[in-house]
Amino acid sequence: MDAFELFRKLGAGAKFDLKRFGQDAARFKVSLCRWCPVNRIRSQHRINVHGCDIPDPMCTFEELQTEYRLNPRVLQNLRDAGLNTPTPIQMQAIPLMMHGREVLACAPTGSGKTLAFCLPLLAHLQQPANLGFRALIISPTRELASQTYRELLRLSEGVGFRVHIIDKASVAAKKYGPQSNKKYDILVSTPNRLIFLLKQDPPALDLSSVEWLVVDESDKLFEDGKTGFREQLATVFLACCGSKVRRAFFSATCTLDVEQWCRLNLDNLVSVNIGHRNTAVETVEQELLFVGTENGKLVAMRDIIKKGFLPPMLVFVQSIDRARELFHELVYEGINVDVIHADRTQQQRDNVVNSFRSGKIWVLICTALLARGIDFKGVNLVLNYDFPTSAVEYIHRIGRTGRAGHQGKAITFFTENDKPLLRSIANVIKQAGCPVPEYMIGFKKIHSKVKRRLEKKPPKRSTICTTPRFLMKKKGTAANKGQKQAASGEHQGENGCQMESQKQKGEKKTKGQRLKKENKRQKEGGAEKPKKTFQKSGSSSSRTKLKK
Repeated sequence: MDAFELFRKLGAGAKFDLKRFGQDAARFKVSLCRWCPVNRIRSQHRINVHGCDIPDPMCTFEELQTEYRLNPRVLQNLRDAGLNTPTPIQMQAIPLMMHGREVLACAPTGSGKTLAFCLPLLAHLQQPANLGFRALIISPTRELASQTYRELLRLSEGVGFRVHIIDKASVAAKKYGPQSNKKYDILVSTPNRLIFLLKQDPPALDLSSVEWLVVDESDKLFEDGKTGFREQLATVFLACCGSKVRRAFFSATCTLDVEQWCRLNLDNLVSVNIGHRNTAVETVEQELLFVGTENGKLVAMRDIIKKGFLPPMLVFVQSIDRARELFHELVYEGINVDVIHADRTQQQRDNVVNSFRSGKIWVLICTALLARGIDFKGVNLVLNYDFPTSAVEYIHRIGRTGRAGHQGKAITFFTENDKPLLRSIANVIKQAGCPVPEYMIGFKKIHSKVKRRLEKKPPKRSTICTTPRFLMKKKGTAANKGQKQAASGEHQGENGCQMESQKQKGEKKTKGQRLKKENKRQKEGGAEKPKKTFQKSGSSSSRTKLKK
């Protein structure tokens, strides 16, 4: 017996009394009329929501002022920045956070996720208060944290909110310690700097007043190993011990680990997805280019430069050493090129990012440091010099272009050694509507253990440098000597007189020893002729004696 037959038998003889249940029927009719346009808006903008008691999406920023009492100055700052209509993720995520719901949001790169959580924070806090930090935003990298900090400053201009970012943990310990006056509202930081302050005795940072905890690029922070911050995040969550704390997670990709953790630990969770989950943005033209071997990559790279390209361009490699090697090869190609990686100082990284934003640098070589969240205006080309180790990494890399509705292009080099990972990347490209050869889709799916191993440890690749090794060693030793001389220059200057006097003493000592040896040789072998050096250095009287 199917469900229809069962319902028909159970409901046999039952009648609906319109007089008795008329009010309920009217309510149902009204709710049905209301939900039809709401669902139409969601389907039009590809908004997928899972949860209960979900508020309607907003269509204009003016609704924030009428319904949620957003400060008019913040709305004016939005207009001044040229932001007139909300993006799909902003349409649904902002009302959810304004209703105090805990959110897991997944939207493509360049879709306005930063604004989607910054606006609700400013609307919720309403005005400055000397209560300590009431909102905390965690970002995986210092560059992304700085970008969020600048966005908050721009939105809150003229309102008076005290927005802070942790630059140096030692300075922050004095600034935000127990003796501070708590004249601050919003904090933006990376996990490691927060942990340093929280582990002080007593803790140098009080997060008990936090009402909103936002985790940006949540899937990156939940990774295991050296690149992940799972343990640090647990400490931060425990430090935010206020009864009113609400949490929101935003990312361009959402892994199963993040989703399971959120469902277990967040109250009344609402999940928001824009389009299909873990897909590339459709405004990017994607291309896979076979280069044969590792040496073919450099040839193809120079060919792109020779044919001409529209800067700026981002070039991704898999390690810091390869970033240095590629920079060494391209620095004499007649283009403005620079490199950024984790081994460079924070000041150097900030200078490189600012130069790239201002157009002084045309080509920027980088590692996974810049793959997430960084919003560079007008990046026209992303080049994956080294093949990405996962589809998630690929989505974040190419997401640096084609942002905010602009068109972009992404080229990915691959060799014979990249065959195991080719199928997953080809599927992502095909889902975005870009052409892919059918043979790539037909490759066998690799085992999950192999996949995880490749994600943690990329394959070994031959060096990029075309300079012979012995020349590189000479350059390296010369550079090391120069560094040592520069480092010990002051010491040599202070002790220069002593070193010169010691040198003179040594020269005198060697001369005396040589004369003693010559005299000894003359005594032992009487008829033996002396060496020319002795004859030249000797006096006239000594020469006459020897003749006799």
